[in-house]
Amino acid sequence: MRKSSIARKTSETDIKLTLNVDGKGEYQVQTGCGFLDHMLCLFAKHGRFDLTVNCVGDTDVDYHHATEDIGIVLGQAFKESLGDKKGIVRYGDTTLPMDEALVLSAVDFSGRFYYESKLDISVQKVGDFDVELVDEFWQAFASNAGMNLHIIHSQAKTHTM
Repeated sequence: MRKSSIARKTSETDIKLTLNVDGKGEYQVQTGCGFLDHMLCLFAKHGRFDLTVNCVGDTDVDYHHATEDIGIVLGQAFKESLGDKKGIVRYGDTTLPMDEALVLSAVDFSGRFYYESKLDISVQKVGDFDVELVDEFWQAFASNAGMNLHIIHSQAKTHTM
């Protein structure tokens, strides 16, 4: 099985993360931010990765350090657990329609970093999470995983029946 355990401690965060890319989609996530917990749980569930994340950080200030540092650690865990990348499909993409939103994503586990996003998000916050941190997370993840990642999100302007 391809697994990784990574710990990262800075003056702002203390993170312990385990990843099993050959998992079943099981997760235990505690980041101090409800929305970030939710997104990481869905990432593990739908990606069928087993993921454990425990982050203690300066979330009383904001979620920036926790979000970026978790992206760093998760990217490192993917890079480590995939090793020489034998047995994986290098390229992947998905189109995901979700009610009023459409997300397109494409990845290339080339070993080289590139990140591009076009996020059409009309709100600044989800709960108390600053939506601008989504870009920070994915950039940190892609950079540390050594991958190309493209994400396009569009949001419907009107509802039809």
